[in-house]
Amino acid sequence: MKRGNFSEFTEFQLMGLSDNQELQPVLFGVFLSIYLITMFGNFFIILATVFDSNLHTPMYFFISNLSFIDICFTTTTIPKMLVNIKTQDSSISYTGCLTQICFVLAFAGLENGILVMMAYDRFVAICHPLRYTVIMNPKLCVVLIFLSFLISIIDALLHTLMALRLSFCKKVEIPHFFCELAHILKLTCSNILINNILVYLVTSLLGVLPLSGIIYSYTRIISSVLKIPSAVGKYKVFSICASHLVVVVLFYGTGFGVYLSSAGTHSSRKSAVASVMYTVITPMMNPFIYSLRNKDMIGAFKKLISRITSSF
Repeated sequence: MKRGNFSEFTEFQLMGLSDNQELQPVLFGVFLSIYLITMFGNFFIILATVFDSNLHTPMYFFISNLSFIDICFTTTTIPKMLVNIKTQDSSISYTGCLTQICFVLAFAGLENGILVMMAYDRFVAICHPLRYTVIMNPKLCVVLIFLSFLISIIDALLHTLMALRLSFCKKVEIPHFFCELAHILKLTCSNILINNILVYLVTSLLGVLPLSGIIYSYTRIISSVLKIPSAVGKYKVFSICASHLVVVVLFYGTGFGVYLSSAGTHSSRKSAVASVMYTVITPMMNPFIYSLRNKDMIGAFKKLISRITSSF
């Protein structure tokens, strides 16, 4: 087959998580369930924060935005996977593949930004409680969300435009359930030095630096908490931060694991399974992590359910 770029080819093949045909119905059921749980869980969090005035605070503003991003993130990947399994057709158009890469990068970047904002919000609330309402005002929160959106879109478009220069010498089979940039770079026969430099540069700027900010915030938080004389007070503060820390570990741990090893010789299937963690499992778990031990959120859910049932 002659060399070509995205515009000359018509489709890629998404090989999914397994070649075993007997597992396909199981995968379909599992991922459909995960998708529905993710949709309903995050949608309820958004509704709860909108209709309950007690949740009109910066922390819940960021959580509701995180829920919206999680809905978009999973919608970018899972529906296509379900369609491919159901129709037994693993193809995805090159335009569709490129679009998927762009949206995955954009929503991953947005989630990254929201997690940093939430860490900063907790830092200000615990280390500077008297100035919290002044610093974390609604205008600042909106500006932070907008800046995160702008940076994420620019990053996604930059990577996508760089992918336009890639050529492929043979039929491209992606050992994944969605088009991930790391896999596309492995399968091209073009020189990807510039692409790899861009990947590692952006990972450093938009990954390492924000993570360093989160670590710094929690270092200061822990330092402040240790000064609290009451054991009950220490437990209360740590319990507030625990949910966010769990999500940070899930998201960054698996995300960095995939992209930092993209140039290595690791198993592509194992990489695909690792990607499931930050693209599928983390968005599904977020509603549970942020609500199960949160009395305010549980109260808001009860009010929302009462409002819905009374309307029928």
